[in-house]
Amino acid sequence: MSLRELLAGELVDIIEWSDESDDAMAWRFARPQNEIKNGAQLIVRPGQMAMLVDQGTVADVFQPGRFELTTANVPLLSSLRGWKYGFSSPFKADVIFLSTKQFVGRKWGTANPVILRDPELGPIRLRAYGTYAVRVTDARRFVQELLGASAAFVVDQVAEQLRDMVVARVSSALADSAISVYELAAKYAEVGARVQEAVADQFRQYGLSITQLVIENVSLPPEVEATLDQKSRLNVIGDLDRYARLQSADAVRDAARNPGGGAAAVVGLGVGAALGQRAAGPALATAPAPALAPPAGAASAGAEPPPLPIAAWYYVEGRERRGPVDEATLAQSLTPSTLVWTAGMAAWTPAAAVTELSARLKGRS
Repeated sequence: MSLRELLAGELVDIIEWSDESDDAMAWRFARPQNEIKNGAQLIVRPGQMAMLVDQGTVADVFQPGRFELTTANVPLLSSLRGWKYGFSSPFKADVIFLSTKQFVGRKWGTANPVILRDPELGPIRLRAYGTYAVRVTDARRFVQELLGASAAFVVDQVAEQLRDMVVARVSSALADSAISVYELAAKYAEVGARVQEAVADQFRQYGLSITQLVIENVSLPPEVEATLDQKSRLNVIGDLDRYARLQSADAVRDAARNPGGGAAAVVGLGVGAALGQRAAGPALATAPAPALAPPAGAASAGAEPPPLPIAAWYYVEGRERRGPVDEATLAQSLTPSTLVWTAGMAAWTPAAAVTELSARLKGRS
């Protein structure tokens, strides 16, 4: 190899890092035998910093910009050994580029539930997860603690360690917060800021800074969540009596939409009876109606009720509900003003207004 070829291969004029990845935190500039030409151009792009290191000694740290590497600009270079041929005063040194951008969206989450005592619910288990952001702030410490002699370093190489530190602090913050799970969602930002402050010193030991920590969710075990959901439903319902009447009205409506369905008829009989009993009171008198006596022929306490007639009718007699009976039996007690009800009817109705019964009322007053 000629001297010209040797110089062309070993002397470097331009030193830069064109980082096209999203996860590289540091990169060591590669060149033959670490030979750099005196007066070489060092280009540090926005979001980067560069370190000049000779045999473990940091000569200088460069912020974004263009720099000429000479003994005048870097005083420590005057003590570095020159190239043995003495051509253009080359020197040996490592150039390490570091990314100073934020590495965002780093995920963390509790592998196991955190057991704590809730001020309202007592001992409970919680899981939490979220994200954090990190960046390089101390180049010297980062190189000493993480990069070492490696050619490159990506954020995933330290992600697990950082995540464990965050999770430990989150668990501690949740256990010490004495905040009820009912109020915790409104305190995510407060707890996150407390965790970020607590974990900052641990990040600094690696030359890193945690710039953001977000708690996305804190969840209870599924069975506890189901219980709380049921409690919330009861609180929303409030008046159980009104809720029962609403359910009964919905069942009657559904039965009327499907008059041929046997199941709908049975549902209508069950819930319609309760609804009809409430509706009959105002129709009969302004005063509250006495409790309705059991229908004639009802089963005694503890016994199975008899099968329902195919055509089941209810009617009101002397402020009491009667039935269920078939249409023929009903006709014996009918007057035009008798209130009647069967599956598919929306409310108690005088017999004279029911088409199916009007023929049986001819001649009656």
